[in-house]
Amino acid sequence: MKKYTVGIIGATGMVGQRFALLLANHPWFEVKVLAASSSSAGKKYKDAVRRWQLAEPMPEAFADMVVMDATADREKIAAQVDFCFCAVNMPKNEIKALEESYAKLECPIVSNNSAHRATPDVPMVIPEINADHLSVIAAQKERLGTRRGFIAVKSNCSLQSYVPLLHPLKKYGIKCAAVTTYQAISGAGKTFETMPEIVDNIIPYIGGEEEKSELEPLKIWGEVKDGAIVNADGPVITAQCLRVPVSDGHTAACFVSFENKPTKEQILEAWNNFSGEPQALELPSAPRQFIHYFVENDRPQPRLDRTTERGMAVCAGRLREDNLFDYKFIGCSHNTLRGAAGGAVLLAELLAAKGYFD
Repeated sequence: MKKYTVGIIGATGMVGQRFALLLANHPWFEVKVLAASSSSAGKKYKDAVRRWQLAEPMPEAFADMVVMDATADREKIAAQVDFCFCAVNMPKNEIKALEESYAKLECPIVSNNSAHRATPDVPMVIPEINADHLSVIAAQKERLGTRRGFIAVKSNCSLQSYVPLLHPLKKYGIKCAAVTTYQAISGAGKTFETMPEIVDNIIPYIGGEEEKSELEPLKIWGEVKDGAIVNADGPVITAQCLRVPVSDGHTAACFVSFENKPTKEQILEAWNNFSGEPQALELPSAPRQFIHYFVENDRPQPRLDRTTERGMAVCAGRLREDNLFDYKFIGCSHNTLRGAAGGAVLLAELLAAKGYFD
């Protein structure tokens, strides 16, 4: 695989910092540009980052890199890289405009942001589940008038803790599902130091999260038709999303009913045998075993299990029959790895392997 030069737009935030860690020694991607807001532009990365929020230290290779202005320096940035990752903290309409402007400069964007997730010709991809949606990029390029510029996005971080567990069971006809997610504070870009109100507490509201949790799976399970992704009609999903005092790792309590109820053994077999294109292509960030099932009654736990397979696996446990739904189970995934930067890097690897950056 050839080496691709990349930029990180929004490099100073928590997800941008995670991108920096993941890309510091990546076998395919070489970071050439770090970009952020005008207040950070012109500073060395180590000075622009107000607070390094991750346990691992800042990569030395990036410490003295001068941060560019993500908006004002767009043409300079686009000229230096093969594509960019984007994780900016801006109003949604400004993010949409910024990402499209890069695409129109023939710089593909792999986005962690939610701004374009509902755009019909922008693929929102969990690489193991709907890699085929990348085919819509051709229609997007036609709309944008580009030769190689496009936008691809990853889904909401909380989806990773239950959608990959539901997906292998769709063959049994999922009628409906109910999910409650218990979401780590890093999902809000916070630490316990910067979010003291979460200590000894649960906050039962995360703005926009429940709508995303209910609707985004329908796009992931949709189909490409006439140059757009048409959402699936179902299954119906209802969600509640809580912020909990956990540093990293989103947990989901999921309930599900089927048209053709499988046995517990059939569900476990479907999870154990499930894999996708990242595994077939042996992408660098792909977990060898996508879904890990724990037989212990007190697993999975974020603190114990979020880093399974370098944080790129999805963990499951407590599968049992329910007296209202057919089954219930617990899911868990690392929200800034599988759920955010790591998922975007895996998506970029898939795009690279399929020639979308060439």
